[in-house]
Amino acid sequence: MSDNIQKVTVLSKTTWTPNLFSFTVSRPDSFKFTAGQFVRLGVNPSQLNYYKQLSAVADAEEDEDLNETLDEDIFRAYSIVSSPFDEILEFFSIVIPDGAFTSQLQHLEVGDELLLNTMPFGFLTLARYQKPLPKDLWLLATGTGLAPFLSMLQDLKTWEDYEHIVLAYSARSTEELAYIEKIESLQEDFGTLVDNPAKLIFIPIVTREPVEGALAERLPKLLLDGTLQERAGIDLDVDSTHVMLCGNPEMVEDTKETLKSLGLVMNRRGEGNIAVENYW
Repeated sequence: MSDNIQKVTVLSKTTWTPNLFSFTVSRPDSFKFTAGQFVRLGVNPSQLNYYKQLSAVADAEEDEDLNETLDEDIFRAYSIVSSPFDEILEFFSIVIPDGAFTSQLQHLEVGDELLLNTMPFGFLTLARYQKPLPKDLWLLATGTGLAPFLSMLQDLKTWEDYEHIVLAYSARSTEELAYIEKIESLQEDFGTLVDNPAKLIFIPIVTREPVEGALAERLPKLLLDGTLQERAGIDLDVDSTHVMLCGNPEMVEDTKETLKSLGLVMNRRGEGNIAVENYW
């Protein structure tokens, strides 16, 4: 096993919908990361309690193929939900039908062991912004793309550096809007710990059912017609706006192009407004 790979233990699991769940694992003492980064998590299905129990049944029935087909380490990239200062690590996952990784990971139980590559990856971090200087931060997410933004919002520096933080979180249905209670407590839990904290403006978006208080269109349309800016109460300004996108690739690409059409520019070498993460 590589020196960068360490075993971690599953501490809890939260099921949001049949296809969305979160889980926490132990954090190696030496592991450090920056809010917004992702890691590679590994699972060996044959080592999960779920499959050990199946295997016991299979052995009783003289089925010799089960362990062989499941006995391999499978790694995938996962953004970290938790703060860089938390004692545990939290992740937010979608179940992809027939997916080699998530179709196994959905069977996680407390006490299971996973593999963690302790080298963090990714540049979806606030440190990438040199110009413009921090003022308004827009965090635009769909689905599990919320994860890196939750990490940023549990870092006190984020609250210190900005005046306004807009978190627009889009899902197909109300039940898929995970972490709502956590989001609604962020201002109190973190903003109150610093002087002159940013004001958090949370905008839920539900695209496939009417929900009171939520917007209903896709992010590109809401930006193009100004609805999102109106709800936030602030404008997108090339001289003061930082925008981060994370979620399904179609949303990221369409929203990026929409933002560019509104005059914002991609962040390169520390300068510019728009930052995206392309690890899907």
